[in-house]
Amino acid sequence: MEKLPIYQIDAFTSEIFGGNPAAVMPLEQWLPDDTLRALARENNLSETAFLVPLPAEGDADFHIRWFTPTVEVSLCGHATLASAWVIFNKLGWEREWIRLQSKSGPLNVRQTDDDWLELDFPNLPFEERPTPDLIHEALKDVPDKARFVPDDTNYLISLKDEAAVRSAQPDIRKLRELGNQGVIITAPGNDCDFVSRYFAPGAGIDEDPVTGSIHSVLVPYWARQLGKNTLLAKQVSARGGVLRCELKGDRVAIAGQAAFYMEGSVHLP
Repeated sequence: MEKLPIYQIDAFTSEIFGGNPAAVMPLEQWLPDDTLRALARENNLSETAFLVPLPAEGDADFHIRWFTPTVEVSLCGHATLASAWVIFNKLGWEREWIRLQSKSGPLNVRQTDDDWLELDFPNLPFEERPTPDLIHEALKDVPDKARFVPDDTNYLISLKDEAAVRSAQPDIRKLRELGNQGVIITAPGNDCDFVSRYFAPGAGIDEDPVTGSIHSVLVPYWARQLGKNTLLAKQVSARGGVLRCELKGDRVAIAGQAAFYMEGSVHLP
């Protein structure tokens, strides 16, 4: 019987039961994809991150992959932040930076002087498109124009104010018909620069509590709208989370805190 370590971390929060919970499973070598999918399905969190160490002489320290309960995704912020917390606090990592190899290219994470974790993520381009009929049917009072993010298969919908984002009640069954495409809704914030919520039922996530990866497009979008590169963001789901963000050319810095919830082991036959 094989025994594997597992950790559960609440990301983008300073206290447990807030932010977005992620499972993190450090491995010595890759397991078959069917096993990774089964583990993520069993964990039943929005994402499970798997880590495998890479040779010391390479240009990355770990290979990271992320799975929802139904699919593998190309980029995930909160499970990357949770993984960095585990590497720094449970795996004895002593360097300032962690270098990760991923489906979205190289990603780096550093620990700031005030103990936040800062993700170095790509700046994802977006293009204006007509809002799909399914989104019009699923959400009331959305504009006719949306922004589509080809590299992350998401639609970005800008609403009039924070109240509209908080009160939105999308028809999840309709959004599920979009398949592996998510919907970000966003607006200027009352006590921060912008707020957001994120729905991806076609990928097994009805609403994600806090989604680091969508800030790879939200930050450049709001930097352009507000004329500033340093932004404070909140994801206003039921659990909620806070993100400190900065646009840095073709990269986006996304910082958050993390709270340790649980560790244990998985026993595979």
